Amino acid sequence: MTKTVAFDVAEGVAWVRFNRPEKRNCMNPTLNREMMVLLDELEFRDDVGVLVLGGEGTAWTAGMDLKEYFRETEALGLGAMRQADRECFGWWRRLRWYQKPTIAMVNGWCFGGGYGPLFSCDLAFAAEEAQFGLSEINWGILPGGGTTKIATELMSFRRAMYHALLGESIDGRTAAEWGLVNEALPLERLRPRVAEVASKLLEKNPVTLKATKDAIRRVGEMTYDNAEDFLVRAQEAANSFDDQGRREGIRQFIDDKSYKPGLGAYARPGSVR
Repeated sequence: MTKTVAFDVAEGVAWVRFNRPEKRNCMNPTLNREMMVLLDELEFRDDVGVLVLGGEGTAWTAGMDLKEYFRETEALGLGAMRQADRECFGWWRRLRWYQKPTIAMVNGWCFGGGYGPLFSCDLAFAAEEAQFGLSEINWGILPGGGTTKIATELMSFRRAMYHALLGESIDGRTAAEWGLVNEALPLERLRPRVAEVASKLLEKNPVTLKATKDAIRRVGEMTYDNAEDFLVRAQEAANSFDDQGRREGIRQFIDDKSYKPGLGAYARPGSVR
């Protein structure tokens, strides 16, 4: 455990948590630096196959620490602001392209800057009781730091516009309906559901998981022809890293007839579990 980030590893899953519950897990420069160090530490550990990002206490993250960012850091000048931005955006970017699959487990408040790590995680599950909001309009700024882009990536134009202009919060059920998260569940069922999804991911080929999650993020901004070409090259690259894994899956399907692609993952030796 560090000052602002907590974690433990169990059965192949790294359970990482924002750890400023007294501040509703607001992100400050210290948290951003410590999160980057932790992501470095966990990314290539053999006993970690999936990373889950949760929050201590009753919040996931209420966004940026307004006192530290918009008063104390601004008072130090433009250089300090740029440095704080680099540290913040840096670990979100790192999480977007992380080596392992990542899951946001939103147990409570997710506001403003919290949409950064929310979008950076590959999958997202929320408590029905959780609250989501772009409240920036209510205190005189626009949803910055990539947040406006994230709203338009995850929601329809009309919903993104309403969400950003009104500054009203929505609950987890509405967040799932609008596309901010995959599913919303009662709080007591949230962690078991995330653990279930993580367990299913651990059964998959890790090389293919990495290639697939990168492909999903990349092809959205490509033409069809460019995406088609990119995916052919991506598959070739994945095969060069783990051709034996691909051959094993095909062997179990064609020769052993012990595996059916639509009914789960092939039996992969050397799993982290």
